Amino acid sequence: MYRVVLVDDERLILEGLSKVVNWQSMGCMVAGTAADGMEGLRLIRELLPHIVLTDIRMPNMDGLTMLAALRSEFPQMQVTVLTAYRDFDYAQKAINLGVCRYLLKPSRMEEINEAIRTMVKRLEAAEPSLQNEAESRLQSGAEPAPISEAGSFLVNAALRYMREHCTQRLNLSDVAENVYVSQWHLSKLINRHTGQSFFDLLGKMRIERALPLLADPSMRIHAIAEQVGYSDVAHFSKTFKKIVGKTPGEYRASLPGGGAGRIP
Repeated sequence: MYRVVLVDDERLILEGLSKVVNWQSMGCMVAGTAADGMEGLRLIRELLPHIVLTDIRMPNMDGLTMLAALRSEFPQMQVTVLTAYRDFDYAQKAINLGVCRYLLKPSRMEEINEAIRTMVKRLEAAEPSLQNEAESRLQSGAEPAPISEAGSFLVNAALRYMREHCTQRLNLSDVAENVYVSQWHLSKLINRHTGQSFFDLLGKMRIERALPLLADPSMRIHAIAEQVGYSDVAHFSKTFKKIVGKTPGEYRASLPGGGAGRIP
C-alpha cells in the first residue's frame, strides 16, 4: 500500500479527500493529514509518504519553496497540488518543479482520481530501490540526489534570503528553516550548486557590503565590521584579507580618490 499524506488548511477538504476517495482500490492508504504547511512538512519527514496532495497557498508558507524542498529532498515522492490559486505562471513554476498535477478547487472527483492513478503508475514504474530512496538516504546518510530544477530553485531561494539578511546574525539553520529543508541537505545543495560552502558565501556577501563603506573615510573599521554582521573586528579583518587580498586598512588606502571597489 502506498502511503499518502494530505495537507490543506481547509478541514472540509481534508475530510472529503480522506473519506470520499476510494484509496484502497488504488493501492493507497491515508497515513496522515495536516492543516497547515509546516505541520505537513513535519508529518512528511516523519511518515515518508509515497504520495502527497497539498495546497500551496497556506498562511505563513511560501508554496513554491515548499514544493522545491519536497522535490529536492524526496525526488521520488509524487506530489499533486490542489489549490484555488489560478495564476498561470505560478502553476507553470510548480509543474517545472516536478508536480504531477496542478488541480484547481473545486476539482471534480474524476480529476482527483486521475491524478492519484497517475501518481500510482509512476511509483509502480519505478524501481523498488527508487521508491524507497528517501528512507535509504535518511538511514545511511548518503549524498542527496544530483542538483535538479527543484534543487536549483531551493538554492536560489536560500541565496536570496542570505543576501537580504547577511548583515544580521545568520546561521545555516536560519536559512534552512526559511527554505523548509534540513541544514545537512541545504549545505550539500549549496556546495554542489555554487562550489562554495555556506560560510564562504556568507563571508563574501558581507565583505561586498563592506567595500562601499570603506570608501567613506569618516567610518571607523570596527563600525563597518559591526554594520556588515561581524561582532569581532579581528574576524572581519581576517575574512576581508582572505577574500580581497588586503586588510580593510590597506584596501581603504589603495582606493583612488576614495572610490569604492569590488571583490576581484
